Amino acid sequence: MAHAPYLRRMTKVLIIGAGHAGGSAAAFLRQYGFEGQIVLAGTEAAPPYQRPLLSKAWLKGEAGLEDLLLRPESFYVEQTIELRTGVTATAIDAAAKTVTFDGGAVEPYDILILATGSTLRKLPVAGGDHPDILELRTLKDAERLKAALGPGRRLAVVGGGYVGLEAAASARALGAEAVVIERMDRVLARVASETLSEFFTTEHRARGVEILTGAAVMGVAPDGVSLSDGRVIAADAVLVGIGADACDALAATAGLTCEGGVVVDESARTSDPSIYAIGDMTRRPVPALDLTWRLESVPNALEQAKQVAAAIVGRAPPPAEVPWFWSDQYDLKLQIAGLPTGADRQVVRGDPAARSFGVFHLNGDRIVCVEAVNAPPEFMGGKQLIGRRTPVDGERLADPAVSMKAVAAD
Repeated sequence: MAHAPYLRRMTKVLIIGAGHAGGSAAAFLRQYGFEGQIVLAGTEAAPPYQRPLLSKAWLKGEAGLEDLLLRPESFYVEQTIELRTGVTATAIDAAAKTVTFDGGAVEPYDILILATGSTLRKLPVAGGDHPDILELRTLKDAERLKAALGPGRRLAVVGGGYVGLEAAASARALGAEAVVIERMDRVLARVASETLSEFFTTEHRARGVEILTGAAVMGVAPDGVSLSDGRVIAADAVLVGIGADACDALAATAGLTCEGGVVVDESARTSDPSIYAIGDMTRRPVPALDLTWRLESVPNALEQAKQVAAAIVGRAPPPAEVPWFWSDQYDLKLQIAGLPTGADRQVVRGDPAARSFGVFHLNGDRIVCVEAVNAPPEFMGGKQLIGRRTPVDGERLADPAVSMKAVAAD
């Protein structure tokens, strides 16, 4: 429901979670003309910053804290956004419209936005909860990992997903040895095509990264990893990156509908009309693909931040976007648009050996996902075709001599 101008001035918006989603929501509210009180509260000591850079530029020493920040700290003062860092919300009383924080403080709200993100999965083996086992989610995590890397050091990474591979690439850039341990039969098995898995395995091995697949971990310690076949992988540091779950425990205290994430509509509104949720923690409609999904990406955080800000001020909703993601490893830029759910075949365009190609996932004659390595035209063209639901000819799509523009025009 649109808010009248006087309500915009009187309404208090409380945002729990000062990450990319929460910080962006606060900024968009002001950009869209919201004049009421905004309180932005987060558990970390730093203002909202960019997490993707932690495993890349920041870890390699190519970016400092100022480069990571979404906006300078002065922005929040200038925009009269009350930024509270280092505080943790513990419970929501939806009936009273209040949030309780650790220490007992109680904060009232008119509208509540939850942006609590995701929480990293712990390795369910002996030693998995050891405090010296590294993970990579926060700035503090990245600082610990960076201190453990360098020439003569060896990093063992449990989990061959994007974060694990990015960390291995950064370790090599800093002169450290790296070994990636993956329990599936290939890296990126849960999130990418076999073509992409094989390509990145080859690239990492060519740069000296040891990759072990089909390797079940039985135990971890700060100095190594024990496998089910009896092998012990010695290391100076162990990083675990086996995925993340929606951080929806706080939402549950308000009785919100949660199904592997807080369920929201296309305006990011939860089952409580006064509470919205955005970012990694949500299970949301994806109109471009006719499904509901939990997305973990910066583009998703930004899209939902725009949705919630528009809904609160009564502005027209932003156009629905095709989900997209990226990963930087060495001199390789991977860009992905869409989701491979429902695909019944794949078309490879270009030559992986040339280090520039695209893998298109099709359902019938329509593209539902594209994985592009050093191939911006394939990424952008594929993303547009997904959004437009344009039928394509697989043979023309596979032919690099036919431009993506020409494929899209058919």
